[in-house]
This record gives sequence, C-alpha cells and structure tokens, in this order.
Amino acid sequence: MKRGWTILVLGLLVGPALADDGNAVLTGKAAFGDWSKDAPGVVRHITGADLDAPFVTKSASNSPSPVPMPDGAVPKVPSGFKIEMVASGLANPRAMRVSPNGDIFVADSQTGKILVFRLDSGASKPTAAETFATGLNLPYGIGFYPPGPAPQWLYVGTGGSILRYPYASGELKASGKPQIVVSGVPSGGGHWTRDIAFSADGKTLYLAVGSSSNVAEGMPKAPEGGVAAWAASHPLGAAWGPEDQRAAVWAMNPDGSDKRLFATGLRNCAGLAVQPETQAPWCVVNERDELGDNVPFDYATHLTDGGYYGWPWYYIGDHEDPRLKGARPDLAGKATVPDVLFQTHSAPLNIVFYEADQFGPDYKGDAFVTMHGSWNRGTRTGYKVVRLKFEDGKPTRAYEDFITGFVLSNDDVWGRPVGVAVGNDGSLFVGEDGSGTIWRVSKQ
Repeated sequence: MKRGWTILVLGLLVGPALADDGNAVLTGKAAFGDWSKDAPGVVRHITGADLDAPFVTKSASNSPSPVPMPDGAVPKVPSGFKIEMVASGLANPRAMRVSPNGDIFVADSQTGKILVFRLDSGASKPTAAETFATGLNLPYGIGFYPPGPAPQWLYVGTGGSILRYPYASGELKASGKPQIVVSGVPSGGGHWTRDIAFSADGKTLYLAVGSSSNVAEGMPKAPEGGVAAWAASHPLGAAWGPEDQRAAVWAMNPDGSDKRLFATGLRNCAGLAVQPETQAPWCVVNERDELGDNVPFDYATHLTDGGYYGWPWYYIGDHEDPRLKGARPDLAGKATVPDVLFQTHSAPLNIVFYEADQFGPDYKGDAFVTMHGSWNRGTRTGYKVVRLKFEDGKPTRAYEDFITGFVLSNDDVWGRPVGVAVGNDGSLFVGEDGSGTIWRVSKQ
C-alpha cells in the first residue's frame, strides 16, 4: 500500500493535517490562496462544505497579461526532480499523447496541426520534429487505436468531428488522408476543446463535448413538449436547445456507431483519461463563472454511466445555481459530487495517470493535472501542474502542487500549462501555451 497524505476528520483534528513531507495540508479558507502561495509540495484538501455562498465577492475580470518567457526561466519542481525544455516556439500546444514507440504527439490547435517529437530514451532534445497532419479544424484530443503496442489508427477530436488517420508505430507523417469517424459534433460557443479517450479493451471511444455557454444562456426555459417529457426520454440532466448533446461525455463504438450520452452536467470536460487501475473514465472540468471568487470549485472526477454532475442547474452536488433557481426541482439531490475539488477558476485542462516506475512507488497510480489559470477571480490562481494522490485506486481528494513558477507577478504570466503525458521512460512531459513550450520532468 502506498504512503498517503494524512487527512483527518475535522473535529478530531489536533493541529493541522500533514502531508508526507511534514508540510501542513491547507484546508477550508486557508486553501483559497493565490499564485504567490503556490510551491512544489503545497497540499490542498477542499470539500463541498468550503463553498462560499454565491456573489459573496463580485465577478472579476482579471485575465493575465501574457509576457515573454524570461531568459533562463525554469519552472519549479519538487526536490529530487529536474525539469528541462524540450521544445519552444509552438503557436498553441494543447493536448498531448505519447505513442507506443515513445513519440510525443501534440495538438497545435490554432494552427490546425498535429506535431510529433521524437526523443531518445532519457533525452530532452528531440532527434526529430515533424508535422504529422495539418489543415484540421481546432484539433485537440489524440488517441491511438487499438490500444496497445501496434495501433493501426491515430484518432483526432476536432471542432466538429472525430477523424482518424492510418497509422503504424513510428510514423512521423500521416501516410493517408483522414477518415471521418463521427461528423456533426456540436461546435461553436465558448468551449471548443474535444478530447477523446479509449477504454483499455478498445471497445469504447469517449468524447468530451463542452457547453456552448457559461450557464445555459440562450437555452429556452423548457424544451418543446415540456421538461417532464424531455426528462422521460433523455438521460438524466441532459440539456436542450443549443446545449443539446453538450456539457457531456459521449460513448460510442470505435467506428462511431451506437453514440450515446455517457455522462451529463459537465460544463467543460476539457481533459479525459481512463484510469488504468479501475478502467473508469476521468474528467477534469472547468466549472461556471460569475458567481464569485470561490464558487463553484473546478474538479476532477471519475464518471459513471448515466451520471449527472450538475450543470447548469446545480453544482458540487445539491447546490442550486441562483440564476436558474426553481427551474429543475426534479434534479434536486441527483447531482454527483465530484471526487477532487480544486480552487475555483483554476481551469484544469488535462489529466494523465502515472503508471511508470521512474518517480518511485509512491507516485504509481497517481494522476497529474494541468491548470491553465484563472481569469474570473480577483486573486490569480492555477497556472501550474498538480498531483492527485490515490490509495488503492481511490483518490485521497487532496492535491499537491508539482510544477509552479509560470507567474511573475499579480499581472504578468509567461506560462499556462495545458498538455501532459507520461513518456515510455517514465518522464512527465508538459506543454504550455502562454509561451509555446514543452518541458520534460525526470527524477534526478
């Protein structure tokens, strides 16, 4: 059994809970700090009981001022680790995956490209850097099919479809034109990322489709035929109108057939991954804006088939959004509380589970999450990579800062973490789209 953080029940606590390294675990309001309190090893444990009431603080418009990466800047990592730059000069690196032979595939979304980098084992400088495919509409999610050492296809989630390219392990350029696996994926609106993931047995393809709006703006108060009729014929919590089929994760066969809503009420599941130990799909979710600095929390959670996670009517369980008060009393008490709650507006974008040996046994089975950083919070938060600790396949519900140092001041930010992947040698690769760089973290 792995050693875990000591999280004690409030009321039995004598002094603060402690992390493995002896540092205090930040709980309650103490967990609501800003970027200046971030550092590798800082641990936070947030619960639904820590939520502020809506509108305790005004809605902030506090986007960062992007600045060039300073000369010699290096993100901060825990003691015993080192971080090295792999690549720079990318336009908009987003989701990242590692192929079975170890190549690093990156969706450079705004340029419409899939890039690929080849590194020797243990190296940080590519021996090859190529464009695998181009001309795509906002490419994001990447998946190799079938899962395992000899995939035949590379799948890409784009702004309006899922495509796949013929692929053999080691190819640096697409050998054929893409095939359309799924067309008509909802597009437009505020959330354009379309991540994908395959179940380990290769039988199910998952697709994340974010909402069009913040909190159902533009969605009629009731669908044609009324709410009751809609609820009787659709999955629990399914939205309608311009939000139909959105704020959800779909499940389907790898050929795109038998599409259905697997989980609903997920405002923006920007990152998908399947947990190896349990085979459950996990999402990292950007929750809604404009309710205040500390409400509601962003989160990471495993998904259950038919699960409903609240959007737009509820959040973090049975908390009703005051802007939609009384609209769906039939859903009261039916929203699943997410597994790991993050500081509000951290903007988690991708998640990967760590099953390698390089970092040591205490890391095996844990997960890493990238946080793009806040804009709707008076005090800036996010802009880092955090570690989610698991015990026997279950989250401890606390999270630890793992990579920080992308923020220079209350205004200036040079790095915004997005993509994350585990290399074949057990290194962690992280991309950020503030300055367009990719980094490799390894054990010293």
